[in-house]
Amino acid sequence: MSARRSTVQPSTVLGRQLGDELRQYREAAGLSTSAAAEALDCTKAKISRIENGRVPVRVPDLMALLHTYGVGDGQVLERLTTLARSANRRRREGWWNQYGPVLEDTYRDYIALEAVSDSIRTYQSQLIPGLLQTPAYARAVTVASKAWQTPDEIEQFVKVRAARQERLTAEQPLSVWAVMAEGVLHQRVGGAEVMRAQLEHLVAMTGLANVTVQVLPFSRGAHGGMFGPYLLLSFPQVSALDVVLMEHPTGHIWLEQESEVARYRDLFDDARTSALSPAESVARIECIISKEYRA
Repeated sequence: MSARRSTVQPSTVLGRQLGDELRQYREAAGLSTSAAAEALDCTKAKISRIENGRVPVRVPDLMALLHTYGVGDGQVLERLTTLARSANRRRREGWWNQYGPVLEDTYRDYIALEAVSDSIRTYQSQLIPGLLQTPAYARAVTVASKAWQTPDEIEQFVKVRAARQERLTAEQPLSVWAVMAEGVLHQRVGGAEVMRAQLEHLVAMTGLANVTVQVLPFSRGAHGGMFGPYLLLSFPQVSALDVVLMEHPTGHIWLEQESEVARYRDLFDDARTSALSPAESVARIECIISKEYRA
């Protein structure tokens, strides 16, 4: 399986996302790369590099291309402009910019993509998904990772996680569908008190219409998710391509090829159909709280 690792220039993932969409809009308009090149007064080679995510796209050039392609939808223009600015690493408008060196480049790019996505599907084998973590749980995970050394860095990272969670209750909320291995619920991250509060929070979050939580029980045996956690991000426009992020202690792997992403869609479908139903999952979590975390 080919993959684009975090050692590649971080903006590549965002640039590829933007370039793929621009190519689809160009083709939908029935235009050649030569016609696009005329709009920017550049070479066909540059248009190809833009569509492959190899070179950044200035916002004025982006608007010129979209005008040439007949794209006038305000929401599309706003979303692609945000994506272009993030890909060009001009992120002054992004709230995450204030956290400076606390965030590595790959995580910045993930947040930038999350900010313009409308749906996230994730399978987790060791941790509660970040968007559903309590501050105390997130703090315990951050300390254990040893990636952040000082108390201030740890608290800054916890604040970033809390800021990301605001999208769950925004006017246009992010949809999150999380499947977790049952072992996640028994791992006492931060101790019994922290874990009890985390599981109670998890149950409460399932009350949101845009949050679905499922537990994949031990009794299901072997399954595709055993090979590691992943996140599958989707975007509001039909033309937008999904991307997959796999996280590891030593780095991250982005998957962007349609065949690779399709494989993870299948893995997630297998995980959710193998897991307990959402209602059964809530009952299982409440049972674990009652048996393991009540005084």
